[in-house]
Amino acid sequence: MGLFDRFVKKKVSRPAEVKEKVTKETKKLTAKELAEEKGDPYVAILSLEVDPDNLHQGAFELDWNEKFVANLLRAGYQGKTDADVVDQWFQNVCRHVVMETYEQFEAMNPSPTRYTQSKDIGGGRREVS
Repeated sequence: MGLFDRFVKKKVSRPAEVKEKVTKETKKLTAKELAEEKGDPYVAILSLEVDPDNLHQGAFELDWNEKFVANLLRAGYQGKTDADVVDQWFQNVCRHVVMETYEQFEAMNPSPTRYTQSKDIGGGRREVS
């Protein structure tokens, strides 16, 4: 690097305080930060872990803001901590997904009509099958 290059870089470079200000102003906000800035509720799935030895077991990592928890509390969800409230909501969402999937399956695969048979086996008792 020649003398001219070093001179130009020194003259063009900005003081540390200006660099820091520019970096903060141009930093892109995350979705959560944008929601917080607008006063909107926010919830997101950060990660999903699956047990490689038992694919039926897994865990979700969720992130949320206070506005989201406040909305859940107003909607009737309860819990000792914010995590309890969000967990109750997430379980409810999962339950609804399962029920919707089951209903769609039943609609596409109707089971034959089931009949109940009753047989008197004496002594005032009946066998139902």
